[in-house]
Amino acid sequence: MHFFVFIISYPFIIVVSLLPHRLLYIISDFISIIFYKLFKYRLKTVKKNISLSFPDVSNTDLIRIERAFYKHMCDVFIEMIKSITISEREMKKRFQFKNIELVHSFHDKNKSVLLLCGHYSSWEGMLSIGYHLKHPAYGIYTPLSNKYFDRLISRSRERHNAFLLSRYKTIYTINKDFENGLIALYGFAMDQSPSPSPSSYWKSFMGIEVPVFKGAEMIAKKYNYPVLYTAINRYKRGYYQAEVSLISEFPKQTKNNQITDLFYSNLESQIKKDPSQYLWTHNRFKHMNSRD
Repeated sequence: MHFFVFIISYPFIIVVSLLPHRLLYIISDFISIIFYKLFKYRLKTVKKNISLSFPDVSNTDLIRIERAFYKHMCDVFIEMIKSITISEREMKKRFQFKNIELVHSFHDKNKSVLLLCGHYSSWEGMLSIGYHLKHPAYGIYTPLSNKYFDRLISRSRERHNAFLLSRYKTIYTINKDFENGLIALYGFAMDQSPSPSPSSYWKSFMGIEVPVFKGAEMIAKKYNYPVLYTAINRYKRGYYQAEVSLISEFPKQTKNNQITDLFYSNLESQIKKDPSQYLWTHNRFKHMNSRD
């Protein structure tokens, strides 16, 4: 069944990917109306997340954020398809990096780095960072259930000198690289919503206390790998800039939870500045009020 779905979908995906950006954004506008008005795709979750995050914002402004978010979400989806065939020159023009020299400085010191970001703006475009690095670059991800689409996405990322690393193999791969003296950049989108457990770390995110992942901080401390944050921002439609900054050069010297707290502080600042660029369809607050 997975193969059949892939075979039927693949020609359409390639044709869409080959269209010029101007036409793609017309398609995106149409899809956003369908998703928002007709299908109401995860609209209850979006409304809940935005209203919880901005309790003092008027209903009119909440609706404005919703509309802008659906438009942005569809742009990101269309751009993900476009990345299958987009040229290196076009990708570099549309997704730029600021302060990338910070990453280079750690390569020159023979150090691997962890690069953290949230599901904000064009996190998918981050995989073009491979064009700008001396390190090999790996993006940690959850594999798709359809292995054919999963392979297509992996190959499209490899076109841009970056690789996807299954979250199920992350610890093994990083440890193996460490033992073999190999250095790399490992990218984590850290703002997931883990199931609570007795060992969970709970913190306030957008004013709501929720359990958060600490996996990147634990890895950073184990190997003492520098931790960086990337603030991705859309400065005009279809054009993004990712600014790299330092969270910690020596994680073993940081207090417990400090790296995770700094990540969320940076992410919250971005969301509050322009909430339309955050991925509100994920149920970020599903475990709120469930702490023992």
